[in-house]
Amino acid sequence: MDTILVIDDDLHIGNLLEEILTRAGYRVTRAYSGTEALLLLNGGLPDLVLLDLMLPGLSGEELLPKIEGIPVIVVSAKAGIDNKVELLMGGAADYITKPFDTRELLARVAARLREASCGEGGRRERNQLRYQGFTLHTDTHSVFLGGQEIRLTPTEYAILHQLMRNPRQVVTKSQLLDNLAEDTPDCTESSLKTHISNLRRKLRSAGDEEYIEAVWGIGFKMRS
Repeated sequence: MDTILVIDDDLHIGNLLEEILTRAGYRVTRAYSGTEALLLLNGGLPDLVLLDLMLPGLSGEELLPKIEGIPVIVVSAKAGIDNKVELLMGGAADYITKPFDTRELLARVAARLREASCGEGGRRERNQLRYQGFTLHTDTHSVFLGGQEIRLTPTEYAILHQLMRNPRQVVTKSQLLDNLAEDTPDCTESSLKTHISNLRRKLRSAGDEEYIEAVWGIGFKMRS
């Protein structure tokens, strides 16, 4: 049975989501703030997260980049296209606008869970991200291609981690720098190009292919 974490401080909406998902056969856990959600995630990963944006304390936008290795569907009353694009580019797997249709919600949940378990060319497991033959272990910060470990610097690992979280989405340079700032302070705007160049070279040497694409004027993504 798949477990879904509902993060929403609105008791009525949270209860509604829990009822809908429970009837559909899912196990549901609840969090009412971003801080509470982080505590729950540190204790064990669900299979999918439904995330509201307007949370007390740590907002949904702040919480999103901290959720790793599992699909996140944003459920929000913010209907602006800029909000949707920014969050999808920032790591969300999907976006549903409140008020939502129950059938659409369940269909999107099922689709994102299916992609997470055996998506097109990529697969996620607990503490692992997999794509194009690579396995990235988020617990040990190690990367393998087949059975061969690829030695990466902490910054190179962090960049690859960001790209593999949503391998079909373009990650902008500013998003990379923002997400890497806390853990890898040596990665600056001026050095980012060098770190990515070194990472691409190491991946190319391991697999004789180009695995990271530069999207001119925007950022980078994993090769499809």
